[in-house]
Amino acid sequence: MIQLLFLVLFLEGAVALLMMVKIGPLRELTMRGLDQLKAGKGPATVKTLACTMSVIFLSSIANILKIQNRGAKLGTVTPMDQVLWRTHLLEASLIGYSLFLALVIDRLHYYLRKLSNLKKKAGVSNEEVEKIKKEHLHWKENEEKASVEIKKMQEEIATLTEKLQKTKSEFQEQEKRATSAEAHVVALQKQSEELLLEYDRLLEDNQVLQAQALSYRG
Repeated sequence: MIQLLFLVLFLEGAVALLMMVKIGPLRELTMRGLDQLKAGKGPATVKTLACTMSVIFLSSIANILKIQNRGAKLGTVTPMDQVLWRTHLLEASLIGYSLFLALVIDRLHYYLRKLSNLKKKAGVSNEEVEKIKKEHLHWKENEEKASVEIKKMQEEIATLTEKLQKTKSEFQEQEKRATSAEAHVVALQKQSEELLLEYDRLLEDNQVLQAQALSYRG
């Protein structure tokens, strides 16, 4: 029994050491082994073994107390009782250490697995942050390009507005010139009509004078 407890204690110490110190892929292999142990019927088997060892531990403690009480009543402890007392003490110590190491291994496995999951989530979060940074940078570049294009469009609009104002001014000036030319044409038409009237009057006077000249000759 004691040799078996020493073997269990040695194995538990080795497992705890591999979990605390990263030696190549041994930690991951140990974690996978514990995952398989906790899957299926493993937890029930481990609980049964723990309960059995706890009963043996309590039995050893009870035997130690009985031997101490018997020695106190007799006033002396026989060599046989001393051997039994030491044997039960060694068993109780080995079982206690084994249960303690089992608890330590269980907690180490739980926290290491939790840490691994947190690292994975942190890696995913970092990837998302990098993706968001790239999208923000791309959006910023697009914004700068859009700003440059808007500035160019504003300059083009300002140029077109200036040309439109210039064209409008030229049109107004030509319109004024056309109005002035139209008024001049109207004045010339009126003057031409007056000249035509004057010409008709002169023709009539000429005819009258010719008629008078003919009458004088006759």
